[in-house]
Amino acid sequence: MERYETLIIGGGQAGLATAYELKKRGRSFMILDANDRIGDAWRKRWDSLRLFTPAKYDGLPGMRFPAPRWSFPTKDEMADYLESYATRFELPVRTGVSVDRISHNGERFVVESGLDAFEAESVVVATGAHGVPKKPSFASDLDPRIVQLHSVDYRNPSQLADGSTLVVGFGNSGAEIAIELSRSQAVFQSGKPSAEIPVRHGGLGARLLLPVIRFAGTYVLNVRTPIGRKVRSGFVLMAAPLIRTKSKDLAAAGVEHVSRVVGVRDGRPLLDDGRTLDVANVIWCTGFRYELAWIDLPVLDADGAPRHERGVVDEAPGLYFVGLLFQSAATSDVLPGVGRDAVYVARQITKAARAAAPSASRLVAA
Repeated sequence: MERYETLIIGGGQAGLATAYELKKRGRSFMILDANDRIGDAWRKRWDSLRLFTPAKYDGLPGMRFPAPRWSFPTKDEMADYLESYATRFELPVRTGVSVDRISHNGERFVVESGLDAFEAESVVVATGAHGVPKKPSFASDLDPRIVQLHSVDYRNPSQLADGSTLVVGFGNSGAEIAIELSRSQAVFQSGKPSAEIPVRHGGLGARLLLPVIRFAGTYVLNVRTPIGRKVRSGFVLMAAPLIRTKSKDLAAAGVEHVSRVVGVRDGRPLLDDGRTLDVANVIWCTGFRYELAWIDLPVLDADGAPRHERGVVDEAPGLYFVGLLFQSAATSDVLPGVGRDAVYVARQITKAARAAAPSASRLVAA
């Protein structure tokens, strides 16, 4: 069994930022990532995706994003940046390692992946805010001839059957996919429209507003302020405001907004106004849910979400999280905010390791 001081589960932006901060503090660690390459979580997203934040805010600690400051990188450029980041700072990574279970043997954490097992003094779960795709239970009742995809599996229009498409969900993913499909077919979009950023994306107004939003999301809406604690639970459940593609853009592109999908009738999507839609495709842009049952420790609440304080798990000393929704602030799960939580968690790991070191020395001397 391989032993490490710290194991980081996940080699995305949260895991890499944490690794950088640990290395800066002289700590030993190993990153385990399920993908074949660092950055693959971004490479596997839909082809036309661009980041919603400009490059000046997309870099991780210690390395700016190599693009014009106000440009919006593609998802592949983001993936390549993460791979370059790991290479530049010589962060040790084991790819192709999918973790099945984390437990504790009374002395150390045990991380299992298939027939392989690792031991560690501490573990950082950095698998991010997005776990298992959510779809309603009635999705399986749709006519099998209807092509169904979740947004996580959508790449481009070539995956779809000829005919119209229903996009379920009115967040940013739903809006971006709907407007892309509208160029080649009829599109219906179901759900309640999100709030919208009140300026044109990428314009002067956005450049002026973005620093204000970032400041508020980091220093006002956080777990240390009364207003942050008040809005935290609702914020986690709330859809992000529309950023690039707005309701008026969808209407101008011919996307028809329909009411909420509530079930299936005769194999077709049933709306809450009683209509059924005769469509050839359904794309579920319905978000994700946590799936952390593989953490075999008493650290999850009734909804399966981790109990923690700014990523530190008191019920399992040595277990940490980075990249969760509203981990410490409203920006915790996005690129402009993940580095701040990585710093805090790396400090806690370092503090705990230094506190344990004198005890170990006294034991050896005795």
